[in-house]
Amino acid sequence: MTDRDERERNRLTGRVRRYAEVGVGLGGYAARRAGQRALGREGGRARNAAALRAALGGLKGPLMKVAQMLATIPDALPQEYADELRQLQASAPAMGWPFVKRRMAAELGPDWQRRYQSFERDAAAAASLGQVHRAQAHDGRRLAVKLQYPDMQSVVEADLRQLRVILAIYGRVDRAIDTGEIHHEIGERLREELDYERESRHIQLYGRMLAEETAIHVPEVLPELTTKRLLTMTWVEGQPLLPWLSPKPRLEERNKVAEALFRGWYLPFYRYGTIHGDPHLGNYTVRPDRTVNLLDYGCIRIFRPSFVRGVIELYQSLCADDLDLAVHAYETWGFKNLNHEIIEILNHWARFLYGPLMEDRTRRIQEASSSQYGRDVAEKVHTELKRVGGIAVPREFVFMDRAAIGLGSVFLHLRAELNWHRLFHELIDDFDEERLGARQAQALETAGLAGVE
Repeated sequence: MTDRDERERNRLTGRVRRYAEVGVGLGGYAARRAGQRALGREGGRARNAAALRAALGGLKGPLMKVAQMLATIPDALPQEYADELRQLQASAPAMGWPFVKRRMAAELGPDWQRRYQSFERDAAAAASLGQVHRAQAHDGRRLAVKLQYPDMQSVVEADLRQLRVILAIYGRVDRAIDTGEIHHEIGERLREELDYERESRHIQLYGRMLAEETAIHVPEVLPELTTKRLLTMTWVEGQPLLPWLSPKPRLEERNKVAEALFRGWYLPFYRYGTIHGDPHLGNYTVRPDRTVNLLDYGCIRIFRPSFVRGVIELYQSLCADDLDLAVHAYETWGFKNLNHEIIEILNHWARFLYGPLMEDRTRRIQEASSSQYGRDVAEKVHTELKRVGGIAVPREFVFMDRAAIGLGSVFLHLRAELNWHRLFHELIDDFDEERLGARQAQALETAGLAGVE
């Protein structure tokens, strides 16, 4: 048997094993759903959602990450499902030193330890796809070495197939949102996250886009110590966001962090058509000077310049109460079969998202008393979409909407009070679609991403 045959056999074995693990949980859940229907004892969305979480709760890895993604995409799931899936833990126990030595040798050769001045045996962090070790370069720089878990390609493909089962079960219960494009989009982004060489190019792209932003810090990649399953970059020191909020920092400090995050996320979008698609609180840390480190560049979404124009046009349509411009914006994003009633429902959500940007005054991102950003609005929109027969969500819309809600939730935690209108207009007032396209193409080529998207 050749090495290639052996690798393929291992991948097949990994997929079969993963199907068995996930299938046991989902099989029990599906059986309970069928029994409830047959006996006329439907437990309601809350009970069904709890059963789904219980079915998935024993698993780790990509499927947990996917479930948490779905929980943060507004309208992808009813609130009861989102609340339950949000409780799933995406972390996994770190692999031990024997695995680390084998993987590092496979990626960098048997003398890999000589290529670092030091390398810590115990992982500093473990997540859904890999773990991070502290190390030091020969020039003295502190390093973060991200090492992918074994057989992750097989696990991801198995989990994405099982995700279809989850969404199909959900689709029989609630038809407000056609999740087909959501599945395709999540699958594409998750497969990209397996390629650490691609992530290294994303880091270089962000280093270029944010080069003049002194309040946002991007790590540097060491290409000579990076492969498809190994990523070596400089270690950026900072304090996790939530612990930093206790004891409560002064409003001026919270505002400084919030403004840095706003520009760090949205300057790349409005100037380069690019967004960081994983709005997780763990993906940024705060430095002592209240500047921010932006972490984890696996889930990056690059958009057509016309999509960015559509985002701005929808804002302009709401300001001017221009229904025709709103229709044009939604169609630019990829929404189809629109009518006046659906537009009004979508605009209800849009007015919530754009609301802080439309008021030229200092305010919090959400002035209602709710502790969850957008929950009540999302639930109302979901109910209305279900009433009118549902809608298919375009692929490009998925992570843009998710990022907006994720960042809004961070601003809610920060209790920041800023003039969001002026911050927004600083980014869009000189917008030119052709100039964005040229700027984007140059940045992608410099980062080695030209032709990759």
